[in-house]
Amino acid sequence: MTHCSDSEERSDDDAEQPNKRQKKRSKERKHVSFPPDEQIVSGFAEHRDTDRKADSCLTLTEVTVAYQQSCSTHQVQPRAHILQQLQQGVCVGGNVESLDLKGERLDHRSCEALEVVLKSLHFDFINLQAAQLEENGASSLLDMILYYESTTHLDVSDNSSMGTSGWRALAHLIKQSVRLSRLDLCNVPLVDYPVQALAKALLTSRLAVLHLDNAQLSGVPLYTLVGALKTNRALRELHLTSNVLNSYQDALQLGELLRYNTTLQTLELSSNTLADAGFEELCDGLRRQTSGLRVLSLRNNSITVKGMGHLAKALPALKVLQVLDLSENLLGDDGMQVIREPLMLNCTVLQLGLSQTSITCEGAVALAEVLAESRHIQRLDLRRNEVKVGGLMALSLAMRINQSLVCLDLDHKPPQEQSSSKMCQILKKQL
Repeated sequence: MTHCSDSEERSDDDAEQPNKRQKKRSKERKHVSFPPDEQIVSGFAEHRDTDRKADSCLTLTEVTVAYQQSCSTHQVQPRAHILQQLQQGVCVGGNVESLDLKGERLDHRSCEALEVVLKSLHFDFINLQAAQLEENGASSLLDMILYYESTTHLDVSDNSSMGTSGWRALAHLIKQSVRLSRLDLCNVPLVDYPVQALAKALLTSRLAVLHLDNAQLSGVPLYTLVGALKTNRALRELHLTSNVLNSYQDALQLGELLRYNTTLQTLELSSNTLADAGFEELCDGLRRQTSGLRVLSLRNNSITVKGMGHLAKALPALKVLQVLDLSENLLGDDGMQVIREPLMLNCTVLQLGLSQTSITCEGAVALAEVLAESRHIQRLDLRRNEVKVGGLMALSLAMRINQSLVCLDLDHKPPQEQSSSKMCQILKKQL
């Protein structure tokens, strides 16, 4: 059963509405229109599944011909890029790898013409990035994607003109789809109605991966989003790169998310401005995670040695975090000294990203001491740092003792530092 409402008692009239709607659609060629949630019944889903089975026997050649006929009916030119994908695609049991409509500029009639494609095929990925979707076209296309359960991964990034109806259709898709597992919604301002519609849909959605990069989520929008995600038990990955998240109100909300949500496994926060104060809030939330977050990326977040003091307090108590990326922050050698002993006590972190963090030989020596004691760290990234012969020698000696490290990322040194280059080669051979 695909679409089930929350109400347990439904009238006979409610059950008849979807079939009437389907007959009307076939006669008038209108885009799919859904009843309120409480009126969606299992018979509707079963009817849709029957249609799917009837059309899944079509070959890609037959789908291509049907698409051309549909374009003629809707008085639009068939898109050459779409025809090329259908002609070169590989169809297995009605499944196709992707439908790439990036930058195609899909107006309402072009969207309607695509129905026969969405009806006949399942796609692993539908790319609508920068398709210039306007309100009617977006509403129609997203309704169809839901009705036919056309994809598991949908990208609607760079579409900022979908209007209220388009956002309502997207929210309904997020809430109702049983097949959609990943949504990319980047470079679109998530303010006012869009973020409210998204948050409400996330309360009951089955999405596992959500990309919201560069979506202007700082402030009230983030508060609205986190309010829904505190109780969400489906989402596994949340990507919030480049949202200008700050060290006060935004970090406070993210810390609250980590305190209440125990199913989120990846949190991507790169290229924001959480700084040391914001990192303190995150560390406090991490300490309370008994299950859940395994990957935390904080690249380029203005974190300094002071922030390492907060991390030092959290590291020994962490129970689940496995990957921590602190690259492109001004941590320095002093920061490595601050977390040296806590890292030795930590039993969960397997991968540590310290690329471009102003580490020199002194910091490398501190990390070498960690490696000599650690039985857990499997990967250490030290690229784009000023680690020269002294630090490399310390790392080399540590690796003779360490039994867990399988990857040490280092730069290829320029020719004038031949001794460092030779040492890098020696370290790689040790691994």
